[in-house]
Amino acid sequence: MTIQPLPDWVIPPPGGFTVDDFLELRGLPKHTELIDGGLVFVSPQEKWHRQVLSLLRRELDLQAPAHLRADREMAVKLGKRQMPEPDVMVVTADALDRRDPSTYYFAEDLVLAVEAVSPGSEERDRETKPLKYANAGIPHYWRVERGDVDRVVVYVYELDPATNRYVPVGIFHDRLKISVPFEIDIDLTAVGRRG
Repeated sequence: MTIQPLPDWVIPPPGGFTVDDFLELRGLPKHTELIDGGLVFVSPQEKWHRQVLSLLRRELDLQAPAHLRADREMAVKLGKRQMPEPDVMVVTADALDRRDPSTYYFAEDLVLAVEAVSPGSEERDRETKPLKYANAGIPHYWRVERGDVDRVVVYVYELDPATNRYVPVGIFHDRLKISVPFEIDIDLTAVGRRG
């Protein structure tokens, strides 16, 4: 058996990677994130997870006003050592159409970040990422969880400008109907259906 040498990026530099370092790394697994200067690798997605993301991205994009668009699984530069990849996001239409940079968004491009919790991401999606998104000034955050019998549960948060922290707006089970960041009405029972 031949042992292959480890890539250089396996061992972070002192102080961790910066976003500039991260953008130069080659050969990283798909959907690798940079959190606090460390590389975070994601496990393979389950079908439920992908179906939820497809539903939310499609519905958000269809319902968004003309100056906003929905996208999914793109990195977002939040700071010097922070470059997470929200599962779904709503960005300005200008940011979506911008040619450079073509591999990531800036925090100010986002009005909503959505994370669908999977078994390996509970702490990051419930604690770490909401704090990072709030510190970066992203106005809205949704956390999507798998409820009983594969039901979708969406926890909706809005940024409180006085504390620069997210406050809960609501918990939605079968239907997500809210008026911010724009009028949204999503049938959460439609996960996996053709749309």
